[in-house]
Amino acid sequence: MEEIYFAGGCLWGVQEFMRHLPGVVSTEAGRANGSSDNTQAPYDGYAECVRIKFDPSAVSVMQLMDYLFEIIDPYSLNQQGQDIGIKYRTGVYSCSAEHLQIAQEYIAKRQDRDQIVVEVLPLTNYVKSDPEHQDRLTLYPNDYCHIPLDLLHKYRR
Repeated sequence: MEEIYFAGGCLWGVQEFMRHLPGVVSTEAGRANGSSDNTQAPYDGYAECVRIKFDPSAVSVMQLMDYLFEIIDPYSLNQQGQDIGIKYRTGVYSCSAEHLQIAQEYIAKRQDRDQIVVEVLPLTNYVKSDPEHQDRLTLYPNDYCHIPLDLLHKYRR
């Protein structure tokens, strides 16, 4: 198994979408690349993200990038839907240089009009979110979500 971390606005929708995809083994809501280990503290530079464990024989990083770009606006800086602020930025984080290179190549190929603002960075810090943020839209399907979850019908495993 391998892992990659995706930030795409509010983590609830990103987690709900990603957990249903072929090749995705598990997901976990969290925060990436901030400066504190305390989830009760302010975000301290963190991006809301989802830790994705996946089977590389069943889904590639390139395919995962396709899925991410299906649910985000890659041209929107620090905003997805009604979620506004640096913690809602879009990003791809990994401890794997290969994953980061694939993500950078993917973005370079997608660059067409406006500047894509999805950051691609090594994972420097990750904190798992509190239990009430895990699988939130599974538990409370009517909560707010900026992602059109009806897209899942195309991919659901």
